[in-house]
Amino acid sequence: MGGAPFDALMSLDPETFARESRAVINFLAGYYRDVEKYPVQPEAMPGCLRTLLPDAPPENGEQMDVILEEVWRHIVPALTHWQSPKFFGYFQANASTAGFAGEMLSTGLNVVPFTRAASPAATELESVVMDWMGKLAGLPDCFLFSGGGGGVLHGSTCEAVVCTLAAARDRALSRLSHEGILRLVVYASDQSHSTFQKGARIVGVPRSNFRVIPTSAASSYGLTAASVRDAVEADVASGLVPLYLCATVGTTGLGAVDPVRDLGELAREHGIWLHVDAAYAGSALICPEFHEYIDGAELADSVSMNPHKWFLTNMDCCCLWVASPAALTSALSTNPEYLSNVTEESAAGAGVVDYKDWQIALSRPFRAIKLWVVLRRYGGAGMRAYIRRHVEMARWFERALEADERFEVIAPTRFSLVTFPIRPWHEGDPGDDAVDALNRKLLVAVNGSGRAFMTHFMVDGKFVIRMAVGGAMTRMRHVQDTWELVREKAKEVGALTNDSGQY
Repeated sequence: MGGAPFDALMSLDPETFARESRAVINFLAGYYRDVEKYPVQPEAMPGCLRTLLPDAPPENGEQMDVILEEVWRHIVPALTHWQSPKFFGYFQANASTAGFAGEMLSTGLNVVPFTRAASPAATELESVVMDWMGKLAGLPDCFLFSGGGGGVLHGSTCEAVVCTLAAARDRALSRLSHEGILRLVVYASDQSHSTFQKGARIVGVPRSNFRVIPTSAASSYGLTAASVRDAVEADVASGLVPLYLCATVGTTGLGAVDPVRDLGELAREHGIWLHVDAAYAGSALICPEFHEYIDGAELADSVSMNPHKWFLTNMDCCCLWVASPAALTSALSTNPEYLSNVTEESAAGAGVVDYKDWQIALSRPFRAIKLWVVLRRYGGAGMRAYIRRHVEMARWFERALEADERFEVIAPTRFSLVTFPIRPWHEGDPGDDAVDALNRKLLVAVNGSGRAFMTHFMVDGKFVIRMAVGGAMTRMRHVQDTWELVREKAKEVGALTNDSGQY
């Protein structure tokens, strides 16, 4: 049943491209029509695909309809459906019609804009889009190209963190001896994303020089300037050099917010690079009511946020802004002869951006056109309405939890992340382990139903369930249905308000 041998000379034939692309689009349209019918998380056993697929690729190429049929029969049933309107785990991987269109243009044009000469329009569009996004999010002018800063589109926050850590490291080492790297210290809270610890190790900071600063319910699990100051001053007294501080706006576990201005003033005082990580909640900054959370950003050295989480932009797309592009490019630039281009020499002083010097990799996709299409298609007003709709859904769920004495809300719902556990279910103290076991059972029961998917977090030694609202297809009815599911499963696992079994 195999097809004819693959003809490499016709691999990008326009007619074949049009026909097979339409087949894929029709496939995906059918998938999205039916996605709500699938269990959000499948019951796929490890190795299930190996039992269904051959041990080796076909010798001869096969037709696209045959391939798509296998995707439908074997791949789709074993997926966790991130685009399901009932997916509330982790943070969303947003998608949209405009996001797909932009992704198709990016993939279809398939340019590699690592220097301006490699694709002038792609480079210039990226600098325009980064200024657009910065203005929309209310960032200070110092992060815009028009204000002396600038931005770049990375694949993930992890890449952005490594690049800014490298820039901070080189800035510090320029005034220290070569062995000074062993004295550099990185600071983050116990709520900060683990990528900062990984990034610090990658750029050579010793593991023992990474400070995880505790937070508490008293500060809604945000850092306090006092706790950071204590850690910094202790390190300075020990002969160490404070290097880099992360301030998070919307932490992964609880959606907590660190005080950017207070931390920025402390960072300036000690010459510390301040990075503001708004990977998730940065999308909400386009709404004026959330601007307070970025107050003091003019004191930061860098800011990042991920449009692929909550801004209708398909994976992958991370915005990184820096106040000093030179600090970034001096740490990351290379200038091999094969990348030089004599036609660009006349533009050397004209603000030309070579994005190869703003990232780890040389090769890079045309991400800017994807974000540009989303911005053009929905506009600022459309995106604000989109964000606010999810915020209202999350607050509805939070109010429902607060009205039910079986549950407690762990941290204020600032954006669209709700965090909660079941309370102890009878008088007296059943012990933390018993309560955690009950919450684990509840999460397993909810996810095992296939009717919703959530994840968990540990805070103060307590098992907490996370419900992140933000899917492109999620409506209020899905949130309300999930609340009924949580109540139903809480009853099944024994979450009663007293020993008599009354609610």
